[in-house]
Amino acid sequence: MKGIRQILIVLVAAFCLTGCVQSSIGVQFQDQTHGQIVQTVRLTEKLSSLSPSAIDEWIRSLNRQVKGVDGQTKRISNQSLQITIPFNNGADLEKKFNQFFNPINPEQLKGAETLDIELPQFSSRLNLTQNNWIFAIRNHLDLELDLRSLSVLSTPENVLIDSGDLLDLEFALLTPWGAHILQPDGAGAEASLVVTAKQNGKRLTWALQPGDVNRIETIFGFPVPSAWVLR
Repeated sequence: MKGIRQILIVLVAAFCLTGCVQSSIGVQFQDQTHGQIVQTVRLTEKLSSLSPSAIDEWIRSLNRQVKGVDGQTKRISNQSLQITIPFNNGADLEKKFNQFFNPINPEQLKGAETLDIELPQFSSRLNLTQNNWIFAIRNHLDLELDLRSLSVLSTPENVLIDSGDLLDLEFALLTPWGAHILQPDGAGAEASLVVTAKQNGKRLTWALQPGDVNRIETIFGFPVPSAWVLR
């Protein structure tokens, strides 16, 4: 029973933006129609103490989820994984991101009722609007991650896992021309945490905050191929 409980905690935490690990989630655009979602996952020392069977089960389950969005996983080291999910256009990015980074259905986890572990519930919403400006394509990316339930994880024995100690999450955006950060507005902006970004060349990185609704909004562009303009 202890081993099953460990596996369940790892699965729940891992699928919820890979909690209890250090995780970097990146969206990389290669051109106006193609790109990939890249996530690097590194197990912390606390999770490294789990049994090999628990870690193996977590990896197998993660592989199944990645294949569901036509992605691949690569084992970088004993403690690190890299997930790559390709997308072909803005709509494909929206679909795959929202499918992969949304909570798992508790009914899919056998034994969840008998273990009585409180499963965190959260939501992820990425919206990408694209407009053709003759010589460039304007992209407006709006991302909201509700991580309020990841502030703590609890078990029936009232063992609380503080996310401040176990969660290290970030979101990165890499585009050919760089990006411009916007201040989110609208009805939900006041209730959201506007995450501060760090810029390194054409790469923007946001440190996500567990326990809050994280909001990211940015604009970036792509050059339109000359063949498109001449048509």
